Formats: sequence, C-alpha cells, structure tokens
Amino acid sequence: MTPALATTSGYADRTGWLPALQAASATPAPVPLSVSTPEPAVGGLPRAGRVLAVTARPGPESAELGALLYAYGQGGARLALLSLTRGEASPVNATRSRLETVRPWELQLASWLLGVSSVAVADYPDGGLRDYGMPQLTERVQRAIAEHAPDLILVLDPATGNCDDAQVARAVCLAAGPAGVPVAARTTPGADGDWLVELGSLSDAARAVQRSAVRAHASQAEGLPEVLSGLDSHGSGEHLRWLRPDAVEAALVIAPRFSVDECWPPSIQPEPVPDSPQFRARSC
Repeated sequence: MTPALATTSGYADRTGWLPALQAASATPAPVPLSVSTPEPAVGGLPRAGRVLAVTARPGPESAELGALLYAYGQGGARLALLSLTRGEASPVNATRSRLETVRPWELQLASWLLGVSSVAVADYPDGGLRDYGMPQLTERVQRAIAEHAPDLILVLDPATGNCDDAQVARAVCLAAGPAGVPVAARTTPGADGDWLVELGSLSDAARAVQRSAVRAHASQAEGLPEVLSGLDSHGSGEHLRWLRPDAVEAALVIAPRFSVDECWPPSIQPEPVPDSPQFRARSC
C-alpha cells in the first residue's frame, strides 16, 4: 500500500487538461448552509463552494459523476473524492498488476483530469461493504466531512446501484446529518424526485473530459467501450435527486424515497437513518 494514495492527491489545485473558466481559489470561502441553501444555479446545479464525492470504488467518479464534478470545478468549487475501496473485486484486469495496486493510481489520474484536488482511498473490501458495521463506515465519511467541510456531498443513487453503492449512500446520509450537509445522488431520468441538470455551454467539454477520465481506468479496458457509448445517451444533461435535502428550502424539495434494507443480512441490519426518508433499492 502506498501511503500517498490513502491520504491526498499530489495533484492539488490542478484543474484538468482544459483551461478553467474560473480558477479555483486555494482557500475558497465556504458557502454557509441555511434553510435556503444550496440554491439551484442556472441549469439546476445546486450551488456549492466545496463538493465531496463519495463512491464505493474507483470508476464511478468518472463514468457517472464525471460531468457533474467537471461542471463544479469549472464554476470554481473545490472538489474532493473518497473511494471506500480499491476496486479489487472487478472481474476485468487488462494489466499484469494486482487491481488493488493499480486501480487507485488510475483513480488519481482520472481525478486530476476532472479537477479533483484531493483524493482518498480507503481499504475496505470491494464488494463487501455490507459486511462492515454502519458506525465504522459512517465514521470514515465523517472524517472526510471534517477534513473538507463540504457544502454538498455527491453519491450514486442507491436505487440504481449495487449493494455497496447503497451502503455508501446510507453511511453518507448518517454522517452528513450531524454536520447539516445536504446529500444529492446522481440518478437516472424518471427516478422519484429527480431533476435535470443542464450542462449548457460546458456540455461538450464536460463530456470530453469525462471520456478521458473513463479511459484513465486502463485496467478496465474490456468494459470501457460500453461505458463510453453509454455517455452518448446522456446528451447535455445529468439527473440528480436529494437524499438529504435538510438545508434546502422546503418549496424546492421533492421528498425522495429509497431503501437498502435487503442489502444487509438480518444479523447486521443497520438502524434507520434518523429523520431521513425510507430507503428503496434494487434487490441484492
């Protein structure tokens, strides 16, 4: 294990290979949370000065969150990423290296392309997050929140992801509650409570950078053509929905619903998330 991969990226303050429309400040002023923030910006992108993305493994930060992260970076937001595993459970490996060694480095490159200034990779087992107690995962996310003080946390929609994605979403919601940080999930059109984020003039550049970030995951070369072709169907927009809309003005909130209860064996069923919507996700 390389210590640098478990802490922060060496590419801090880099914004990718396309020129930024607005340079990010080294110490951007935090956006104070209140009952009316984060406000929707033009095109439906919630306003945030610091964004933390949390994923179950390397890859989704590019294939699914890439365009959103790029758009935030171009707007001047400071971006941080936490991957809870090293992605070693993938059945695909186009290299001669062990996946737990090579995939974090691929994540570093992809994150640099997307403009992410801080990357952390935890050592939980890929495909086995449901075997860990929720307090342990929640504490790891809480540390990331304390370090980066995000105004917004991005995750994958637990209703469309696998059990690890659902476990991540629940841990993030539990960790974000005491900190008062809203959580939004990248989702598919037609999901409960979803809205369209229109990338507008950033669309072409965002998709180009997103494709480059996807290709950075070279160990997964066998599956990349399918991922890249899927990006073509997204056009110039992405869809989000709130998982924790506590800091959003009530008039702007469409209450989300999702469930991950089937992802845990009865012996390790987690406690319900306090004051949060019910979870609903695919059967695991």
